[in-house]
Amino acid sequence: MSEGFSGGCLCGAVRYESSAAPQLVGHCHCVDCRKSSGTGHCTHVVIPETAFSISGTVTFYDRPADSGNMVSRGFCPNCGCAVYSRNSGMPGMVFPRASSLDDPEVAAPQMIVYASRAPSWDHMDPALPAFPEMPEGGPKAAVHG
Repeated sequence: MSEGFSGGCLCGAVRYESSAAPQLVGHCHCVDCRKSSGTGHCTHVVIPETAFSISGTVTFYDRPADSGNMVSRGFCPNCGCAVYSRNSGMPGMVFPRASSLDDPEVAAPQMIVYASRAPSWDHMDPALPAFPEMPEGGPKAAVHG
């Protein structure tokens, strides 16, 4: 994965930059991610909040996850594009949506969570580690031991 990346919403009103390379990239098939993405999964990039800068107005929708953690999903109030999220279970980290990256090749997925909830038509790379639910200790523990 490369150092640093940028992205933003569909209309260009929200832009962000990361000065750090992704620490983790994963697909999530939980119901909330499926519904908020409009398809069978959502792909999240994980970076330190200190490396993240954003411009433009972002509106947040907060909802408790199955884990009990609060997830705040940020989207552009103009075009509705999902841009990034925060999760109370991983303080100090932000989760830009891979769909919002200027160059999607900077973030190759490393794992799949909530694989037991994946629709049969949403096929993932069988070489990726897949966890039926959220792994004990969260996604970073699953990838980095």
